[in-house]
Amino acid sequence: MTVVGNLTADPELRYTDKGVAMARFTVASTPRVRDKASNEYRDGEPLFLTCTAWRTLAEHLAESLTKGARVVVVGRLRQSRWEDDKGEKRSMIQLDVDEVGPSLRFATAKVAKLTRSGASTGDGFAPAFDGDDAWASASSERPALASAA
Repeated sequence: MTVVGNLTADPELRYTDKGVAMARFTVASTPRVRDKASNEYRDGEPLFLTCTAWRTLAEHLAESLTKGARVVVVGRLRQSRWEDDKGEKRSMIQLDVDEVGPSLRFATAKVAKLTRSGASTGDGFAPAFDGDDAWASASSERPALASAA
C-alpha cells in the first residue's frame, strides 16, 4: 500500500531490548474531492495512519524527516486486536513500512547515499519483534552492545 500525506509529529525513535531500532509516526492523508454542486474541489475525509519502520530505515527516517513533512510511504497493512480494561474488543490498522521518503511535488531534497561495509546488516523487511506490541517495551535509549570477549 502507498500513502502520501504529512507527518503529524516528529517520528519517535526507540530501541527494543535486543537493540533493534524502530520508529513510529503518523501520516495524515486528506484527499481532494470535487463538489459537483459548486464545481470546486474541497478537502475530503482525512485518514490518520500509524506507521512503524524498523532497523536502519527507522534511524534514517528519524534523522531525516520532521513534523509537517510531506512523505510517500510504502508498506503492508497489519491489524492488531486486543481487549481493553473493560473487556471490550478493540482493533487498529497500522502500516509496517518498507520504504519512506519526502514527496518532491512541493519541495526539494538532497540525498546523501550511505556506504556499507562488511557483511549483511540484517535489514530484511520483516519486523523483528517478540511480542504483540514491541513498542510498549521499547526504550528511547540504544542498549549497550555486549562486547566480544
